[in-house]
Amino acid sequence: MTALRDYVKSFLLVELLQGLRLTGKHFLSRSITLEYPEEKTPKSPRFRGMHALRRYPNGEERCIACKLCEAVCPALAITIEAGPREDDGSRRTTRYEIDMFKCIYCGFCEESCPVDSIVETREHEYHMEHREERVFDKARLLANGDKYEAQIAADRAADAPYR
Repeated sequence: MTALRDYVKSFLLVELLQGLRLTGKHFLSRSITLEYPEEKTPKSPRFRGMHALRRYPNGEERCIACKLCEAVCPALAITIEAGPREDDGSRRTTRYEIDMFKCIYCGFCEESCPVDSIVETREHEYHMEHREERVFDKARLLANGDKYEAQIAADRAADAPYR
């Protein structure tokens, strides 16, 4: 009996008509596709994108070379070298590099930093033309921090109740 029923279903194209009915139901509904460069979806303040090193309001860099971010990085993407500063002898980074090909954007570096120096901005639209550009050095990270400081500070203020 089931063989006869399957034959009738296949002869009358029941499954095809069910699929067409489903397609027709959604055919006239509103599209949810965004035209990307012109329309952008809102991002959470906790979105993790491009890395940046922050400065204090007086212009001094925040990083104290504790190397916690380097130790906690699961991908081993961060390299830090430290040395004493010439003017007051405090320990500061002489080399701070992040290999963006290795980075998995987990946010552990950001969470482990005791002075909130390394952060991940909401910026995700960046690219690299050459392989050498994949390593973000200290100068580039500080420039990112200077460029996106207003956005970073606003995100930190919005996220304050959760910290």
